[in-house]
Amino acid sequence: MEQTVGFAHYWAQGDAVSHAVAYVLLLMSVASWYYILSKTWSSWRIRRGSNALDGFWKAPTLTDAIAVMQTVDSEEIFTPLAQRSSEAAGISSKQNTPSLNAATDPGELITRTLRREINRVSARLERGLTLLASVGSTAPFVGLFGTVWGIYHALAAVSASGTVQIDKVAGPVGEALIMTALGLVVAIPAVLAYNAFTRLNRLTLAELDGFAHDLHAYLTTGERVGKGEA
Repeated sequence: MEQTVGFAHYWAQGDAVSHAVAYVLLLMSVASWYYILSKTWSSWRIRRGSNALDGFWKAPTLTDAIAVMQTVDSEEIFTPLAQRSSEAAGISSKQNTPSLNAATDPGELITRTLRREINRVSARLERGLTLLASVGSTAPFVGLFGTVWGIYHALAAVSASGTVQIDKVAGPVGEALIMTALGLVVAIPAVLAYNAFTRLNRLTLAELDGFAHDLHAYLTTGERVGKGEA
């Protein structure tokens, strides 16, 4: 008799283990696509915000420059760097109480502030990348486990029937291989997204590092109290 093959038939013939594997792959796919879509939107906003760097240095005062950057830097990647470093230099706020910060050399305080903000942004940019890397590396093996389990049950059924016919083996084995295909379908987008986001993060951090270097030079050259900022 002609045997109906396909994922529906495989699902109907599957047991708790094969169903659990499918649910795990579904969960991995949903989680990875959530981060892919959210980080794609965030990365687009970050790249748009990087265009504010030119406008920042064209502003007449540091206060105006921060205001200009705030209008474009919707993800607040570059703006906090300027705000915190200016506060550390005593431009936007003054420290009137004794503290370790007040006793620290202004240049060292600015450097520490810039480093802390860069670390904060770096941790934020890397959020979700571990999950994408984990899904990309483990999903094929999860699918392979489902395939091995399905083939094992197919061969056990053939052995129990006492007859070996190609049509009785090909159908169940082909259906079991669907799990391998599902594992690849889950893994490939995660791997591609991980590589793309890693490259974008390197570009963003390089721009952030250059911006921090320029800010440090500006705030420590004695020109930080410019016209309109006295």
